[in-house]
Amino acid sequence: MSRILVVEDEQHLADGLRYNLEAEHYDVDVSDNGEDALQRLTADTSRYDLVILDVMLPGIDGFAVATELRKARRFVPILMLTARGRSEDVLNGFGAGADDYLTKPFELPILLSRVRGLLRRHEWFREEAAAQSSAPASAPVASTFSFRDRSIDFEQLEVRVGEKRMPLTLMEASLLRYFVQHEGCPVRRKDILEQVWGVHEDTDTRAIDNFIVRLRRYIEEEPSNPRHLQTVRGVGYRFVANPE
Repeated sequence: MSRILVVEDEQHLADGLRYNLEAEHYDVDVSDNGEDALQRLTADTSRYDLVILDVMLPGIDGFAVATELRKARRFVPILMLTARGRSEDVLNGFGAGADDYLTKPFELPILLSRVRGLLRRHEWFREEAAAQSSAPASAPVASTFSFRDRSIDFEQLEVRVGEKRMPLTLMEASLLRYFVQHEGCPVRRKDILEQVWGVHEDTDTRAIDNFIVRLRRYIEEEPSNPRHLQTVRGVGYRFVANPE
């Protein structure tokens, strides 16, 4: 049974989420503030399988909670709830480390679909390699991608550089997978917005640029002089596994 932490200060909404999630056979805990949520989430790395996190919280807000979790190397999937539906707020959530978002007010079937999707995606990253482990030795291994002295492990959600391991969020892993799938080809910022983040309107793309800065810290020898995750001026970015 998957265990979910709901971080919501509106009592009626928190109670409604708990009731409906438990009706779907999830084990649910509720927190009404960011400080308590951080304490729960950092105390036990394996306690929760998903966090439903409201942006507007007393004390530290949802953006800060997500940011602190990722700084603490806690990579539990985060579904962020926001009453502000502007794309800038959505992208700020992704920049803070959220894996998906939902704008209030929302319909219950949509929320349950997002919850199932995040849990399934998290499990999919882990199951994909197990499914391929029985394939012939010559079959391509889609669960990992290696280049130079680096390896992206989509099963374990991490980047490996020698003995060093750097955990990834689901969103970071999804974006890296998208770049790998389009290796050598320019990827437009608009494609990232629509295909990876699910944002379908014109918006400020600075959040994408900030996200790329973080990915470069994982895969580049010199993040300030990137060779693998290159900027394509006026277009977006291009991933090159083996630059000349």
